[in-house]
Amino acid sequence: MGKRVPKKCKVVFVLGTRPEVVKVAPVYQLFSRREDFHPLLINTGQHREMSDRFLHIFDITPDYTLDVMSPGQTLSALTARILQDLEPILSIEKPDIVLVQGDTTSALGGALSAFYQHILVGHIEAGLRTGNKYSPFPEEMNRVLIGRVADFHFAPTEHARGNLLRENIPAGQIVVTGNTVVDALLLIKEKITAFIDPHLSTVLSQAQPQAIVTVTAHRRESWDGGIRNISFAVRELALQYPRTLFFFSVHPNPLVRDQVYAILSTTPNVHLLDPLDYRDFIFLLSQSTLAISDSGGVQEEAPSLGVPVLVTREFTERPEILEAGAGFLVGTDTKTIIKKATEVLSHPQKIEGKSIFGDGRASERIAEVLQGIRSSES
Repeated sequence: MGKRVPKKCKVVFVLGTRPEVVKVAPVYQLFSRREDFHPLLINTGQHREMSDRFLHIFDITPDYTLDVMSPGQTLSALTARILQDLEPILSIEKPDIVLVQGDTTSALGGALSAFYQHILVGHIEAGLRTGNKYSPFPEEMNRVLIGRVADFHFAPTEHARGNLLRENIPAGQIVVTGNTVVDALLLIKEKITAFIDPHLSTVLSQAQPQAIVTVTAHRRESWDGGIRNISFAVRELALQYPRTLFFFSVHPNPLVRDQVYAILSTTPNVHLLDPLDYRDFIFLLSQSTLAISDSGGVQEEAPSLGVPVLVTREFTERPEILEAGAGFLVGTDTKTIIKKATEVLSHPQKIEGKSIFGDGRASERIAEVLQGIRSSES
């Protein structure tokens, strides 16, 4: 008789946005190197151009690429399209488990589609909560809903674990792994020696700035007023600190882009950028004195690089950065943003936040939990 082939754990990753790619990439790459896993990756195309670009950075080619977005699409239509397109793929592939990350509509759709077909669900970055179902919208409820169908909850911190326990998630289903964004940062930092975009190198070498501030803004709940207020704050800060360079990575959504450009396009020391290559973004962030952002990922990345961040939201699902003094909740009030940014820029210093979200071994811990799951097929 021939030697029996060991059974592998067939894992389907579902993602569709830039942050998901960053945080899933180290897990997928680890699974790809191991003989006991058979990973497959589905890109829903929720943020098609941006997710494709980031997958290329990590040298990942999706097994399936969907095209779920259409102009003017509602959240209901997007969710329905993701569910409709995932169903036949999961039916054919019959994975042992579907892994989703975070709080996007793609993550919710992946979890629901797996649940409908009685497939196990694992949630990477589980347990983040603001306690306000409309902030961030729809992400907060996406997390809660995924949490109700997930079988494995990979919590990034003890605080996240506590949130899940308070929601009566069995303790045996929760593992504190750290956040996979730290794994990704370590992978990227090894490859960064200079900016890929020559424009950034030229600007920085010519200006020799006293300080650098990195800015992002994109939250749906900030479209009606918040983005404008943040932009006004950046303009006032730029006038107050003429030797500081402000790099604003502008989201391509016209509802964001048009507001930002209308207010900041003529301010000399403000550079409005298309979404950066992730390697350039991390390199820029690592050289920054301050970050101003409503991004969940930046709340993790900036402290991990020793950079304080002003969180331009009313609530955060990452209170660890507030407790550590690595981040400050400022909302979208222009005066509040200016006041806090002035405090930081007047007394700049690196912060010790490297251990807040993990040690870079989150992917290994996820693998350890799932290595016992095996397909019924040889």
